Amino acid sequence: MTMTPEQATRFADVAARIVTNVEQVLLGKAFVIRLAVTAMLSEGHLLLEDVPGTGKTSLARALAQSVQGVTSRIQFTPDLLPGDITGISVYDQRAQEFEFHRGPVFANVVLADEINRASPKTQSALLEAMEESAVTVDGVSHRLGAPFMVIATQNPVEQAGTYRLPEAQLDRFLMKTSIGYPDHAATVRILETSSAPSAAVPLASVVPAASVTELAALARTVHVDPVIADYVARLVDATRAAGEVRLGVSVRGAMGLVRAARVYAAVQGRHYVTPDDVKALAEPVLAHRLVLDAEAEFDGVSASSVIGQILVETPPPADRTPR
Repeated sequence: MTMTPEQATRFADVAARIVTNVEQVLLGKAFVIRLAVTAMLSEGHLLLEDVPGTGKTSLARALAQSVQGVTSRIQFTPDLLPGDITGISVYDQRAQEFEFHRGPVFANVVLADEINRASPKTQSALLEAMEESAVTVDGVSHRLGAPFMVIATQNPVEQAGTYRLPEAQLDRFLMKTSIGYPDHAATVRILETSSAPSAAVPLASVVPAASVTELAALARTVHVDPVIADYVARLVDATRAAGEVRLGVSVRGAMGLVRAARVYAAVQGRHYVTPDDVKALAEPVLAHRLVLDAEAEFDGVSASSVIGQILVETPPPADRTPR
């Protein structure tokens, strides 16, 4: 079954309400919010690489409040243990059995703050949760709620004492982006309304959490023409052939780009994917999956610039709008 134009219109209306609601807290960042909503409705996870104080926590909290969800924040530190994330089993003497105490990962939106400050063992505790929406403690699997989304952050400035995320873990994030500083007009508006801490600002929900799960399932019915799939495949092939790249985009990355493009199209009220949807998402979905050659990194080449060049050199398909 393919999404109908009427369903696409309703989808776009709900997504617009979420974006508008979150923008009350994160002023002037509509595109970043739209990316976060796209990641959520794609059942994916988001990595934010940004300096402190740009609104990463506010984004996670506002997104959870907008969908009547539960949010939690995990401050990653070198002494953080895997059980501090997933939860632990505690022996109940009265019942004479172990009782599982849930960790902060049992939430709809989990903010993993400065994820690169924890040890690789602790970082890997999120892998099963992100991939399987479940955690296993003492051999027992525990399902997480739905929707479930991890918004992880890392500070690109202060790298002392940090553990770089391995490629396998980076590949689990559907998108990577940054919020950045607000422009002058948005900064003035923030200062004019900064009498209360952002955590104290009430934000009404606009859709129930169950609707997010339903929209995610509906997004999978957005039409993807074979020429669009061919375009994505050519982009991915180009990342593997680029001279500056040591490791190109995986098949998981290609599938993630198509999945996100379906949602991005529906967010804009369309029941089909266009090449422009793929172009808009190529950098946030693909760039963090590239491993650059050491010499290219030394010369100042970035993964984003490689993706940008590939988009220029790879011709998109001709428009084939479904009737």
